[in-house]
Amino acid sequence: MKPSLLAATALSASLTAMSMANAQELLFLAEDVPAGLNYDGPAAAIPTSQTGMVNLMEPLFGYASAGANDDGVILPDFGTFEGRLVESWSYDESTLTWTLNLRQGVKGCGGATFNADDVIYTFARAKSVSGAAPIGWFLSNVASIANFTPAVFGDDAAAKQLGDEVKKIDDYTVTITQGEPNALFLPVLTIFGLYIFDKEGMEAQATEADPWSHEHTNNVGVPSFGPYCLDSWTKDDEIVFTANDDYYGGAPAIKKVVMKKVPQSSNRVVVLRSGQAQLAQTLTPRESDSLRGVNGITVAGVTGNENTFIHMNFSNPPFDNVKVRQAIAHAIPYQQIIDNAYFGAAKRWNGLVPSNYPGFVAPDGYDYDVDKAKALLAEAGFPNGEGLDQYADAFQLAYVAEKETTLGPTVNIIQTALREIGIPASLNPMPQTQYGDRQLVKRDLPFAINDQEKPIGVDAGYAVQLFFVSTDKGGLNNMVNYSSAMVDDTWAKARVEPDTGARDAMLADIQGQLMADVAWLPVVEYKTQWAFSDRLKGMRWHPDNSVRFHDLSLD
Repeated sequence: MKPSLLAATALSASLTAMSMANAQELLFLAEDVPAGLNYDGPAAAIPTSQTGMVNLMEPLFGYASAGANDDGVILPDFGTFEGRLVESWSYDESTLTWTLNLRQGVKGCGGATFNADDVIYTFARAKSVSGAAPIGWFLSNVASIANFTPAVFGDDAAAKQLGDEVKKIDDYTVTITQGEPNALFLPVLTIFGLYIFDKEGMEAQATEADPWSHEHTNNVGVPSFGPYCLDSWTKDDEIVFTANDDYYGGAPAIKKVVMKKVPQSSNRVVVLRSGQAQLAQTLTPRESDSLRGVNGITVAGVTGNENTFIHMNFSNPPFDNVKVRQAIAHAIPYQQIIDNAYFGAAKRWNGLVPSNYPGFVAPDGYDYDVDKAKALLAEAGFPNGEGLDQYADAFQLAYVAEKETTLGPTVNIIQTALREIGIPASLNPMPQTQYGDRQLVKRDLPFAINDQEKPIGVDAGYAVQLFFVSTDKGGLNNMVNYSSAMVDDTWAKARVEPDTGARDAMLADIQGQLMADVAWLPVVEYKTQWAFSDRLKGMRWHPDNSVRFHDLSLD
């Protein structure tokens, strides 16, 4: 018996005791479980951590539904917002002030009750920039909430204190004032990095050394008002959710969810086929195809915002040389990756923003051209790769080890292609938690392949500020330490431009500059897919690509 089959058989046996006896209990197989539940920390970059956050917490706003695609996956209507913890709202253009009338009667886990104090606490925590990755501050800045500026990163403690920019009027009314008009206000408030904390629950875990309870949300739980409560959490193994039957949106149909780490996607396939599990994610395209037509299993998905790109850090020579970056861009056999790594379930990504987002353009890019790659490498001062051995450490292509089955074919194709032009590429798989920390917090990965970054704000400008604006100008996840005065200055104008045509023109100029600089090297956009029991109904796509268990039911 092959080792992989032995492992799958042993796993299946170990899960027998976990088989869901109740018709409304779900066993969900994933490549990992949440590493943390603190969206102001490095775990925020990890997709499985995001899944934990969005099922335990609740936003102020969400998107309405737009119907289902051909796979039966329900899609959002990005032009229509609906209140979640907000019941109704209004906007005063003269004062740039939003008035949010909060939903009453909302109950969280353990009897927590929601009111304006929880909203104030959430924005105060965001402005404190006390977490390792200040995502709450970043989103507030992107939305142009007044006084959420880079000044919070200085020595002035007062700049980190929340003022009247987010103000409690009464127990169920809050006002939020913008410093400038900005169309991204409502889209930003749908994103998990501003989901609302339970103030009392968080403060009960605070210490003098950790007044905002980062340690608790990193390692223990996250008090909030979502549709599920945390039952148990064993890192690197499993997390168990139980329904919040007091959830204002209606008691979840599925009463218990066990999210189990099964690193090998082939093992996830075996267990799903056995009928013990009802849902599996991040299978390889070949595995997804193998499950189509299997009795009792559905494969469905959406071409949304997921992509794969090559990360080259501008702070690490020789990636500070644009000719080296362009040489690598011409050395990648894109179609071979699409055919052999994604089995056709991907398309060439000709841009640095999801191609279905408002404001996207496809600038002139880089075709696969080995001769041109070699010529550019020579222009960079490294003919046939001579002299690049001194950068051998920099050419270690990092990727998430838990994604070996999905990324392994791609990184091997890239390594072979680069060696053909003289670049001493090697492979460097690393644990997802280490990868996330080095990418989002330390920003010191020289060379990497990344398939887990997506702009959750559905707008080209949001993607620009998130990934490419200089950190001191308001960027957050500028993992390659890219800096361009043209990009910074043009975005500063575009973010407050009220005319859509003029804004789109500026965004087009920015995207052209990013491609010319090879700020990232876009490779493919791929289809987000899930495989699940035919009994499972209600699959819905969200821009963070996390499954909401509240959407689902089991026949």
